[in-house]
Amino acid sequence: MANRTDPAAKSIRGTNPQNLVEKIVRSKIYQNTYWKEQCFGLTAETLVDKAMELDHIGGTYGGNRKPTPFMCLVMKMLQIQPEKDIVVEFIKNDDYKYVRVLGAFYLRLTGIDSDIYRYLEPLYNDYRKVRRKSPDGNFMLTHVDEVIDELLTRDYSCDIALPRIKKRWTLESLGVLDARKSVLEDDFEEEEEKDEMEQDGLEEEVAHEKQDYYRARSPARERERDWRRDSHRHRDRDYDRDRDYDRERGRGRDRERDRDRDRDRDRDRYRLREEKEYGYERERDREREGRERDRRDRERGRRRSRSRSRSRERKRHGRSSMSPRRHEAEDGNAPEESKKKGKKEKKEKKDDGTDHPDPEIAEANRIRASLGLKPLKL
Repeated sequence: MANRTDPAAKSIRGTNPQNLVEKIVRSKIYQNTYWKEQCFGLTAETLVDKAMELDHIGGTYGGNRKPTPFMCLVMKMLQIQPEKDIVVEFIKNDDYKYVRVLGAFYLRLTGIDSDIYRYLEPLYNDYRKVRRKSPDGNFMLTHVDEVIDELLTRDYSCDIALPRIKKRWTLESLGVLDARKSVLEDDFEEEEEKDEMEQDGLEEEVAHEKQDYYRARSPARERERDWRRDSHRHRDRDYDRDRDYDRERGRGRDRERDRDRDRDRDRDRYRLREEKEYGYERERDREREGRERDRRDRERGRRRSRSRSRSRERKRHGRSSMSPRRHEAEDGNAPEESKKKGKKEKKEKKDDGTDHPDPEIAEANRIRASLGLKPLKL
């Protein structure tokens, strides 16, 4: 019930007055605490007290797009639809600037084209400062005339799409509006009158001077005046010739200086280009040498690994890799080595005395050999 439009309210531009505000902004206003607490039960008379408490204007702000109290009061005016006389009194209020801006904004939404221009254009002369809340939540300083200009020339204001209105020159051509008269027009007329009077005075003075000049002319004065004019003309001609000569000489120096400067600039640019190209070539050579060095190191490492693997294989399979002749030579030498070993063993046995025919003596020699003593010689 608190969000419904007054049943006695008339439709504006063929729709409910509250529909002039977008649905998203309208739902944000309905959910706002200021709307629920401060705007509940307001009438056209009590709305003035709330409008006098305003300290800033604006649309929605913050991450949740919270509406400002200014927007809540605009929505309340659309809901209760106050009379036109009350809105005009809001606009004509000189004591409270925010009340004036509130009435102007409501009239821009609901008024006809002629009333909008008739009541809002005089507010161009109000240069008082007002605070405006930006969408990021910070306050910025503006003026009443800037707000009025935004209402008359822009399509959006305070996050609300303003209804389209006709251009002023169209209404003037239709005869609905008179030509706009500036407040400064009287001042302009006074300035023009002063300028005209001064111009007339100067013309009169020039006329008097001409009359005095022609009255004072005589043949002697004319000859003296001609002589002075000729002398001044010759002196001026010589002065102009010297000045032209100095100017041409200065221009020649400037051209030479500019030419030297351009030559030095081209030389520096060419040197920088050569240094860059030389530096690029040196970097390419270094990169090429580095790649060659890495490739040689990799090849050297591969060769070493191959040689190591080959040496291991040779050690591991040395026997299998021998030639058949070498095997036969080794097999033929094996019996001889075994014979030599047998002879040495026999000599050692004979030297120990363990092979003595007498078993008792052989046993005694065996014990002595174990003890590291010489055998018995019998």
